[in-house]
Amino acid sequence: MSKPDLPALSAEQKRWALGAAALFLLAVGFLGLSLGTGVMQVFAVGWLMLMIFGFVGAIRVAKGDFAHPLFKAQVMLHLVAVGLLVAVIIRAFK
Repeated sequence: MSKPDLPALSAEQKRWALGAAALFLLAVGFLGLSLGTGVMQVFAVGWLMLMIFGFVGAIRVAKGDFAHPLFKAQVMLHLVAVGLLVAVIIRAFK
């Protein structure tokens, strides 16, 4: 079986793709924690769905370019969601 000829990703594209993958794994992990404890289930499911539709839509519009500004905006949006989640957790334990 031969490998398809795909263009190599630049270092910037690899960094943004890695960031998106890390955020996605964090969202899946939070979903598992949420379903196990019964806390913030609606947020966990909604965040994961928003992430899936957002990343897929951004990649389609960007034509596969992980360094496209729309894809970068999606990654930054989910970083803000992580920040808000951390703030809620910190506030809950005070």
